[in-house]
Amino acid sequence: MPRFSHYETALGSQLFEKIKNCRVLMVGAGGIGCELLKNLVMSGFNQIELVDLDTIDLSNLNRQFLFQKQHIKKSKAQVARESALKFNPNANIVAHHANIKDPQFSIEWFKRFDIVMNALDNLDARRHVNTMCLVANIPLIESGSEGYLGQVTIIKKGESECYECQPKPTRKTYPVCTIRSTPSSPIHCIVWAKSYLFSQLFGIPEEEDEELDKELNDENADEIANLKAETLALKRIREAIGSQDYPKIVFQKVFTDDINRLLIMEDMWKTRKRPVPLVYEEMEKLKDTKLQTDQTTDSNTLRDQILWNLTENFSVFLDSIKRLSKRLLAEKSTNPDASLTFDKDDVDAIDFVTATSNLRARIFGIKEKTQFQVKAMAGNIIPAIATTNAIVAGMIVMQAFKVLNGDFNECKTVYCAPDRRPKSILSESLNKPNPDCSVCQSAHVTLNVNVKKATLRGFLKEVVQGPDEGEEDICEVSVEEGGRIIYDVEYDDNLDVTFEKLNITDGKMVKVTPESEDEEKYPTVFAISHRETFESPNTWFHVDGDTVPRSHTHANSNAHKRKLDDSEIDPQEESSRKRPAVIENEVIVQDDDLIMTEDGPQRLIVID
Repeated sequence: MPRFSHYETALGSQLFEKIKNCRVLMVGAGGIGCELLKNLVMSGFNQIELVDLDTIDLSNLNRQFLFQKQHIKKSKAQVARESALKFNPNANIVAHHANIKDPQFSIEWFKRFDIVMNALDNLDARRHVNTMCLVANIPLIESGSEGYLGQVTIIKKGESECYECQPKPTRKTYPVCTIRSTPSSPIHCIVWAKSYLFSQLFGIPEEEDEELDKELNDENADEIANLKAETLALKRIREAIGSQDYPKIVFQKVFTDDINRLLIMEDMWKTRKRPVPLVYEEMEKLKDTKLQTDQTTDSNTLRDQILWNLTENFSVFLDSIKRLSKRLLAEKSTNPDASLTFDKDDVDAIDFVTATSNLRARIFGIKEKTQFQVKAMAGNIIPAIATTNAIVAGMIVMQAFKVLNGDFNECKTVYCAPDRRPKSILSESLNKPNPDCSVCQSAHVTLNVNVKKATLRGFLKEVVQGPDEGEEDICEVSVEEGGRIIYDVEYDDNLDVTFEKLNITDGKMVKVTPESEDEEKYPTVFAISHRETFESPNTWFHVDGDTVPRSHTHANSNAHKRKLDDSEIDPQEESSRKRPAVIENEVIVQDDDLIMTEDGPQRLIVID
């Protein structure tokens, strides 16, 4: 009997044929992704491409069953492919160890697929895939899980709400003064070690003066001045990186001198427990104590689950600074602008954050944490339940059957909610697109463009306003890419710069928003697709799609144009109001919806 004959009988030959020929893009090979890939190959899906940037970590093995201990540090995508082929050797699986936001995964690449399935764990990537599927007009099955809770929904352009239609929960924030001066819980110390001290010593230092000024009042003026002085001193200390005394200098600065300065502010400690500074010489005397972690090498207790004592934290702090300094200097030898970024799976970085946060916790009388706990809290890890992931993966495949069968009206948003017993699986009809959503209500089009030849002026003239308008008329719009302003009526420095020099290359998204008050300001989003040649000579653009957003009306086109007359603008005012586009370095910031704290899951913590 053929391997999938029972599936064909249950689903019907017509649907099963669609399943065999369906080209699936699966993004993410973590908890849900492992279960989903197994389900796909065992359900008859034969053409699958998988994208995941991550590598396998020990903490993944309890629920991501396609991975084993020998796979640690290897690509999740590649290992998942190899393991899934053991379930169905005839499946054609292509694995990409890469970021889904990389230029190689362009709109044209997305258009190759019939359906996209998200098994992601961060907000930024979800938003990106959502936009790409809207532009490519491909159905997207979005999913997620948190503990025992799970959810699956379908996103289809013009038919159901997109990922951005509903506002996301407000992220939890802590004032800078709390993190820097008056921590009261372990998460305060961990955020200080990871987001402040690590970046000051090894990363790109945060510019906090503006945020500190926002918190300035009559009662904390001395504290704010003190914090600014601390930051300035750290910047000077960083110049000594690599020297033999560097770890000692840092220790004395953050655990002795800074704490003593805080103690001078008597009013701050009237209702709080006073911190107790650590003294390097006293810690050095205890350093000969044999590390507890060295004594448990052969025990059943893993090193990261042992609560380090004061001496161990001190030793790991000094050693991790030496290791991180050595790495940074090595990178700077080839790239003077090099910096390190925190990664929960980076041994040196997590050693530094664990030891640093525990030393700070000791100073302020706060409960210390094991490295395993610190990693969970600093790495935005939410406790995952393998059973929930398996249920969610099954629901994804069931919804995919409906999409492929053309039964979109039968598709549902499905929830896994054990607290709603006796019915733990709930469903509801898909919501219609939110008419106020600036993402899915925008026009999404593909712009074929020779990025080496095309200029911003040509784009505005030939694409945005049309080639039939006057030579000197320029659209009254703003142009953005990746959050940076490329053009508006008060900033026209880039008009004669090519797309390539503006770093607007294959796979990028350019958003054009009308600045007239006569219309709703929904933008048009252009997905850039580089093309070397066009049929007509001296032509560098070709648009696939309608550039008018769904919610816009066709108003008088002249309402969006104005002549740029230099006499209209005061030179000093113009200079002060320009906002230059940063094109040399692109920074991608990824953030998760939730983090795990000692009190359970909390919204993402950032320092404002």
